[in-house]
Amino acid sequence: MEDLQLKINPEVALVFDKYPESVRNQMLALRKLVIETAKEIDGVHQLEETLKWGEPSYLTKIGSTLRMDWKAKSPDQYALYFKCTSRLVETFKVVFKNTFDFEGKRAIVFKLDNEIPTEELTYCIKAALTYHKVKHLPTLGI
Repeated sequence: MEDLQLKINPEVALVFDKYPESVRNQMLALRKLVIETAKEIDGVHQLEETLKWGEPSYLTKIGSTLRMDWKAKSPDQYALYFKCTSRLVETFKVVFKNTFDFEGKRAIVFKLDNEIPTEELTYCIKAALTYHKVKHLPTLGI
């Protein structure tokens, strides 16, 4: 497998720096999981880290945009957002129904004090980063 080329927008670091200390480590851990997952995917040679709607976002040529954020109006949680018109979240609800908390068809929501189910979340991240290759599969290859 080739090394992953990570294209970074320096403004993303500023967003992470502005998160309250109580959530920053969780957000950085989520970022690390996205990058580490991308490194393991055959066919993903570049991951772009940028801002969409002011939120850290991750894009590949064969995937759907993946965003993450913490919002002051819900201070005890943070989320990983997916394109709501995709089949991603509806598929995650079927495959991982008792593993995650969901927000409609657009997000997996995490409580600040809970540990992330990393193994299961890795499958979700992989499905998003390869969405255009797996969207025809019944459970997106999960």
